[in-house]
Amino acid sequence: MNSELKKKASFRDFPPTYWVVIVFEFFERGAYYGVMSILSVYLTDMLGFSKTEVGTIKSTIQPLLYFLPILSGAIADRLGYRKTLMVAFSLLGIGYYLTAQVTDYLAVFVFLLIMAFGAGTFKPIISGTIAKVTDETNSGLGFGIFYWSINLGAFIFPLVVVPWLKSMDWSYVLVMAAIITSLMLIPTLFLYKEPEREKIDDSQNSIFAIFGDIGKKIGLVFMDWRFMLFIFIYSWFWILYFQMFDSVLWYVQQFVDASALNNFVHSVTGLDWKFDVEHVTVVNAFTIIALQLFVSSIVKNTKALPTLIVGISMGTIGMAILAFSNNIWIFLAGIILFSIGEMTAHPKYISYLGLIAPKDKKATYMGFGFLYGFFGSFVGGYLGAWLYVKLVDNPMIAFVRNSVPSATISDDIKIPDLIAIAEGAGITKEQVSTHAHTAELWLLFSGIGVFCIVGLLLYQKFIGARESSNF
Repeated sequence: MNSELKKKASFRDFPPTYWVVIVFEFFERGAYYGVMSILSVYLTDMLGFSKTEVGTIKSTIQPLLYFLPILSGAIADRLGYRKTLMVAFSLLGIGYYLTAQVTDYLAVFVFLLIMAFGAGTFKPIISGTIAKVTDETNSGLGFGIFYWSINLGAFIFPLVVVPWLKSMDWSYVLVMAAIITSLMLIPTLFLYKEPEREKIDDSQNSIFAIFGDIGKKIGLVFMDWRFMLFIFIYSWFWILYFQMFDSVLWYVQQFVDASALNNFVHSVTGLDWKFDVEHVTVVNAFTIIALQLFVSSIVKNTKALPTLIVGISMGTIGMAILAFSNNIWIFLAGIILFSIGEMTAHPKYISYLGLIAPKDKKATYMGFGFLYGFFGSFVGGYLGAWLYVKLVDNPMIAFVRNSVPSATISDDIKIPDLIAIAEGAGITKEQVSTHAHTAELWLLFSGIGVFCIVGLLLYQKFIGARESSNF
């Protein structure tokens, strides 16, 4: 038995179903991050929504991705993984496709909600399948490939597919996501093998029994203030992370001059390549792909909470770097450092979570560990949009309004239209941009990171882990 457990895991150890779900994960995450890499800019610039309207959408759909797995995972255990996957891919395909066909705010909101329900339903099925088809000898490698496939999808799709589709029509990115997720129905039907599930009494299969059981678990975990407080404090860091899909994209489009990077890429490759908003996701994903194993090897034997704090500190500094210059190299340095901080912090978050969960209820508690994303995305979407409007858009609007009193300028004017009015009056885009308080924006978000660090230090000092030897 011991020799079997110690044998080195290899790719051949995994059954076909494992590789099927890895393909699912790669394409679903590629489609998702392909859309998210441009969605906020698409909604403001192509459809004409205000940034606060976009913030409302993002603060609704993204938290669903982190909360729905509580429900969908329990339902899948009763109804079967294949049936649940069919529902998930159907909702994803419908949601993406219909979003691409409409321009009305309410319709876009509703169809993105359908997409979010699909993504939230899909999320626990893949990890659940991997957990069931692996064992002690290969689960580490199995989940390592799983996480790698997520970042590979997030790297390739925004780098290769999104720019090509966007050059024809931005909505084609959503159509692409719809086609890819819909096609996943075919291997789900013919290649996915249902893993063995625990037999559950028929009386526990009703919808009332399912939700009753979930309600008991939610009540149990939410009443544990030590556990929930730690998740809440950590979620502040993820307010910064979710800016990568909102305020950072608006900032790149308006303020970052990428000509130096574009010229460098052209001189090396000969390609007429241009850095654009979707490449923010590419930089984050590539950094994790390139450095995750190296970073993991460095911190594998370090204590959880101090390493977590170091990672968040790196991410906070990365965000602060954006305040110093809109130079593309400075911007890239900030995003790369933030990504290194993210990959340093998050595995240790999971590790520390296991230390503060009661030993006899670990499985139940760990199922709620993703609530950091629920809190972080809920606050991050609203806050990012609100701060961006207050600190960046409004000062520019006020300047042009005062400089061109003859122009009728509404409070919700689109920035490209504002620039056009200014240039018509002989005011350059650069002159307008100097009135935006972008440095203050990034320093404020960095301040949230500092509060997270202070909160964790206080948590360590006054509360600590139940298994204190490792915190």
